[in-house]
Amino acid sequence: QVQFVESGGGSVQAGESLTLSCTGSGFRFGWYIMYWYRQVPGKEREFVCEITSLDGTRCADSVNGRFVISRDIEKKTMFLRMDKLTPDDTGIYYCGSDVDMRTYWGRGTQVTVSE
Repeated sequence: QVQFVESGGGSVQAGESLTLSCTGSGFRFGWYIMYWYRQVPGKEREFVCEITSLDGTRCADSVNGRFVISRDIEKKTMFLRMDKLTPDDTGIYYCGSDVDMRTYWGRGTQVTVSE
């Protein structure tokens, strides 16, 4: 059974940093593209960053230069390092992956950035 568990969220002030973690199980970690998305109430879930099976990375323009996605295959964990946070980065952050043509998501971790 494919599962993802996010952690590392919290409440910070603008300009501070956080690192999110996502531990995966039930599939060959590293074989599939993995994502970070975020969502605020009333809005659609939006793309943040992705990392491919070949360790290629891509992030949304809104976070480029501030967020870095990475992973440790041995620990089956993906990370999202977030620097220079702003209130616009507030939301629930979800990790997920397309495993065998099906998309799986974790339950999310809340990030709140205040002025």
